[in-house]
Amino acid sequence: MTPHGASPRVDPAEVEISAIRAQGAGGQNVNKVSNAVHLRFDVRASSLPTEVRQRLLASHDARISADGVVVIKAQTHRSLERNRADALARLQAMVDAAATPPRERRATQPTRASVQRRLQRKALHARVKAARGKLGTKAFEG
Repeated sequence: MTPHGASPRVDPAEVEISAIRAQGAGGQNVNKVSNAVHLRFDVRASSLPTEVRQRLLASHDARISADGVVVIKAQTHRSLERNRADALARLQAMVDAAATPPRERRATQPTRASVQRRLQRKALHARVKAARGKLGTKAFEG
């Protein structure tokens, strides 16, 4: 996080955007015009703060390749500009999510009542399963 509390902005100069043809329905327009956007952003070579870069690379997001490059494909809109803005917004959302540090987990104990309920459910389930056995076998006697 930056000192002001806002997440760091992605520098547009570090983003590589290329226009490609969109897939799917769209009639003749989809065959003629390259309106989809392929965005590539190298996390390791970026100017993002170190903590944000580490959290972004540690996230198990399918859009981040093994060599630390974020690849986003945007093709929902018919115009190239709107797809470019959509791809940049999705990249910024990833950075925003990585900018907030995860909350520390405080270990807690289960309550006595919850432990008793769990044990009662286990005993009931064991009786139900034991009753399913063939007659004459050692059934659960509890």
